[in-house]
Amino acid sequence: IVSRFPEHEVAEALARVRAACLALPETTERLSHGGPAFFIRSKKCFVMFLDDHHGDGRLAIWCAAPDGVQTDLVETDPERFFRPPYVGHLGWLGVQLPEIEDAELRAICREAFTTVAPSSVLKMLGDY
Repeated sequence: IVSRFPEHEVAEALARVRAACLALPETTERLSHGGPAFFIRSKKCFVMFLDDHHGDGRLAIWCAAPDGVQTDLVETDPERFFRPPYVGHLGWLGVQLPEIEDAELRAICREAFTTVAPSSVLKMLGDY
């Protein structure tokens, strides 16, 4: 599969996502559905990295989001946020990576994490 994005841009975007996700407790990375994905205790996925998924023209993440957040962000900022296929009906949020600064990306990944993490893992967040 050939990406429409330069290899260095994809690598840089993945490095940003990886740093934001792997900084959280009990988090692992593995391939899922053809791309890097981030899991809590190797079980619950909270972020998926996608590079021009099925030719959609996006360098993005799909991430878990609290109830109502997807609708609010897609309506107020459709240049940066979108309803992803497959998981959008579950409330997951699509985030255009080139449009997001590092601090905001870290906050988005942390919120995705807290949306699906079990309480025993959430207690560890105080250290992170």
